[in-house]
Amino acid sequence: MARILVGLSGGVDSSVAAALLLEQGHDVVGAYMKNWINDEGIPGDCPWEEDLEDASSVAEALGVEFRVVDLIDQYRERIVDYLLEGYQSGVTPNPDVLCNREMKFGVFLDYALSQGFEAVATGHYARKRELDDETAVILRGADPNKDQSYFLALMTQHQIRHALFPVGEMLKPQVREVAERFALPTAKKKDSQGICFIGNIKMSEFLRHHVPDSPGNIVDLSGEVVGRHQGLHLYTLGQRKGHGVASPREGMAYVVVAKEPARNELVVGWDERTTPGLYARVCTVTSLSCAGREFLPQSGKFRCSVQPRYRSQAESAQVERLENQLKVHFDRAQRALTPGQVCAFYDGGQLLGGGIFESISPDAVQQA
Repeated sequence: MARILVGLSGGVDSSVAAALLLEQGHDVVGAYMKNWINDEGIPGDCPWEEDLEDASSVAEALGVEFRVVDLIDQYRERIVDYLLEGYQSGVTPNPDVLCNREMKFGVFLDYALSQGFEAVATGHYARKRELDDETAVILRGADPNKDQSYFLALMTQHQIRHALFPVGEMLKPQVREVAERFALPTAKKKDSQGICFIGNIKMSEFLRHHVPDSPGNIVDLSGEVVGRHQGLHLYTLGQRKGHGVASPREGMAYVVVAKEPARNELVVGWDERTTPGLYARVCTVTSLSCAGREFLPQSGKFRCSVQPRYRSQAESAQVERLENQLKVHFDRAQRALTPGQVCAFYDGGQLLGGGIFESISPDAVQQA
């Protein structure tokens, strides 16, 4: 049996992960990663104290050792600074995916290994398979509605070999049942939402606290001014609400289709398939990471499924290797592909790896 450090977030999924490993006979220690405490007065709910208390209560209920690992400085450096630099440069980063690589299976895993643990376990809905003594792969979680393998797309092979996902084989209702069976204090706790460990703080409020407003014009595709924005960093491609531009046509809505930093203009068009700039088939992906065996050829083309965001279907695409980047040609045009977001590659249910959208080549007009 292995000595395992379980990242207890204060939620039901990680609680059940610890319970299952303990039931299997492993030497389990629970730890809460203290990453963010919102001591800056940003409006919103950052329930770290409640989560910490719940995590501690779970460890007590299971009779296992509990630790608090302070990673605030590393979180600010690796996640918060990355997030702010991305928005200030005009892209839309994905802190949740980076948090897994840099924090949970980065500095937290390093801490675990330095303390004599063999693995770190989390409550992710994903599955792991050992191919041999040196290679492990990630598969989609058994629950298609909860699958979180997309968030693990940037993990390295070293990280995967030392990771465990005990609830990945289960459906969410089964997880709740196990929590009830163990009488865990988190059994009925609602799932958390929000930015990684920052909590239920609106991204706009978080950005406004750190990035000064920079107002400018909102223009339509003909260049006519239709409104004012408070800063390009507060908007994302494909955004239908919250841009403040009312639609003059009943049943239709404006959507953000582009940002023009040189003119500090936000460009909006109609949210329909014929709107130029809103749909694209071709994009470039960089910052590549292989989650299993080296699936990316050094040159040439191959086909696989590509998932452009968490709540979207993986789409069939032809992928071409061009030195340290991939050129992705989707079979079907995709809506609002966004630089800075994470792109995940799959072979059926197996996660191959991922990267970050570097550039998008929008279709001039996407036919319905």
